[in-house]
Amino acid sequence: MLPGMAAAKPRVAIVGAGNLGSALALALERAGYAIEAVMTRPRGESRKRARGLAKQVGARVVTDLSTVRAELIWFCVPDAEIARAARAVTGGVDWKGRVALHSSGALTSDELALLRSRGAAVASVHPMMTFVRGSQASASGVLAGVPFALEGDPAAVRVARCVVRDVGGHAYSIAKEDKAAYHAWGTFASPLFTALLATTEQVAALAGVTRAEAKRRMIPILQQTLANYAAFGAAGAFSGPIVRGDVDTVKRHLHVLRAQPAARRVYSGLASAALQYLPVKHKRALKRILDSSPD
Repeated sequence: MLPGMAAAKPRVAIVGAGNLGSALALALERAGYAIEAVMTRPRGESRKRARGLAKQVGARVVTDLSTVRAELIWFCVPDAEIARAARAVTGGVDWKGRVALHSSGALTSDELALLRSRGAAVASVHPMMTFVRGSQASASGVLAGVPFALEGDPAAVRVARCVVRDVGGHAYSIAKEDKAAYHAWGTFASPLFTALLATTEQVAALAGVTRAEAKRRMIPILQQTLANYAAFGAAGAFSGPIVRGDVDTVKRHLHVLRAQPAARRVYSGLASAALQYLPVKHKRALKRILDSSPD
């Protein structure tokens, strides 16, 4: 902890009551942290969500931090709003001895440089996890086993490591210059994976299968694919016509996907990635087909 900070768990104020802020507040409260306040905008849907969250964790709703005594301030706002939120809470607050964290995966701790200049220790603390509305309510251990990437002032990172440990996560360090690539990696792992699932529903429609039925039928193969990946890695989990080098089948796929041009581009892009990163037979023949396939 910082000099002057109580040896016990610091009091926490959450800035922003969105999906991530809600999940963090719930996890922290369950780990024995006192959530003193949830800061939000003065009106609108944000205030409504903040009231609901504050009630769950025994906090009060505030629109500024001037009356908040929490030693740990955690910014859970969109990337573009982090620096602006830091400017908004600077006045009327003694930042000496406090820790300020934000949870952007792409941006560095320098987004909180203004608070650093006022005496706070700052860090970026990003969980490699997806948060969507409603999911955290039924997941009491939502952060258990989750890796957190930490970067920032040594004192703030020390505090963050303790917090991550207490909520059941795993902390590791990341360099400032690696954050953009790190966040792109996470985007592939969840949001773009979700986009791929949406694409598969469009392809299912070509086979006369409704979206709801496609989702139901795909769950077993998706679960087994993830299990195979966890057990054997990407190369060991890769199956199907491309790994076999089945040129004729790939041709048929490309032909039928002309009815869904966006899905066809996704197929070609992923198939090309498979040729580069995975064990594939008849690579040259497959590459010729993909390269000659019009968009």
